[in-house]
Amino acid sequence: MAATSASLTTTPAASGSLRPAKVHEFCVYEINERDRGSPAYLRLGQKPVNSLGDLVPFTNKVYSADLQKRLGITAGMCILIKNMPEKKGDRYEAIFSFHLGDYGQISVQGSYITTEDTYLAITGGTGIFTGAYGQVKLQQLVFPFKLFYTFYLQGLAADLPAELLVTAVTPSPVVEPSPAARACESGAIAPNYTD
Repeated sequence: MAATSASLTTTPAASGSLRPAKVHEFCVYEINERDRGSPAYLRLGQKPVNSLGDLVPFTNKVYSADLQKRLGITAGMCILIKNMPEKKGDRYEAIFSFHLGDYGQISVQGSYITTEDTYLAITGGTGIFTGAYGQVKLQQLVFPFKLFYTFYLQGLAADLPAELLVTAVTPSPVVEPSPAARACESGAIAPNYTD
């Protein structure tokens, strides 16, 4: 019997199509301004400490990397997998989306560790993100109120708009959106941004 070999390189499928391999990189901030009733912590483990099965539905605001534009929201849920008291944190399975108005949405999923940078899988998208796959790096700045994400998107049909490709403000616990973006003023919001 002949041995079969597998290849990890990108090769044309039987139909002759090839998934686009260009990596599109852009960054956003997720900020909880404590005005959305989020996060909600549901202690399904029924223990006084965070425990397996606790659910955390959430929604927060998303801003451009330069903090000058309101782009939309995140919405999703985290399921507690492990409480790590020795690290003063938790490990969750996170399933959520970035809703970015007319641009569409990006769905992500994966392990989220509250005490360190984490990579999650990009599982799909809509609008300009249709066909998206890849990964996103989550940087915890202030748990659970400020996070910085770097997307490494593949599978897109076209380049990203300039509005998403701005130079990022260096991530730190003290970053804040511009007053115009926070107030959702004209010129400081993405087209039909999601609220």
